[in-house]
Amino acid sequence: MLFSRPNIRIETERMILRLPKLSDYAGWRNVRQNGAAFLAPWEPNRGPDHLSKQSFRQRVYWSSRSTRDGRSLPLFLFTHQGQFLGAATLDNIRRGPAQMANLGYWIGEEYARKGYMSEAVRAIVDYGFTELDLSRIEAACLPKNAASRGLLETCGFKYEGVAQAYLQIAGRWRTHVLYANLRSDRRGRSDAE
Repeated sequence: MLFSRPNIRIETERMILRLPKLSDYAGWRNVRQNGAAFLAPWEPNRGPDHLSKQSFRQRVYWSSRSTRDGRSLPLFLFTHQGQFLGAATLDNIRRGPAQMANLGYWIGEEYARKGYMSEAVRAIVDYGFTELDLSRIEAACLPKNAASRGLLETCGFKYEGVAQAYLQIAGRWRTHVLYANLRSDRRGRSDAE
């Protein structure tokens, strides 16, 4: 078991990051529902039951299992007052010689471009390096997603290249730009086009 503490909680200046709970359903659904058009161009297509209580329940159970098994660290983002903001996940955690994971994230439309996600990403990266002993955290985004690229660069990620047909986004296989953050980064500056 990778995570010895089942109730992982990361606190930042403005937020609490923690594992999802069944009681988070209403806040999660409202943010996803209200920001559906905002999120759709950057995400995989979702099934018709995506916002259902049953689907959310399965998401919470998956989160618990994958965290317990050390495969993922799915976190929900909340203000200190309890307002649900979005989510971020360290996924595909690989051990042994790799000691790495992939980072994914999303935030509700009304909370975008207010610094919440950069605060969350910095905290998750720090947790990944210090508590999980990761050496490398990778992230990918669509080349035209200037907000996501700027977020990654602001948080210490460096551009590493392009992956053709990397993920299905909005129903199509899409090319992504790849970024990585290294615990001990000795790389020189790289410029993304």
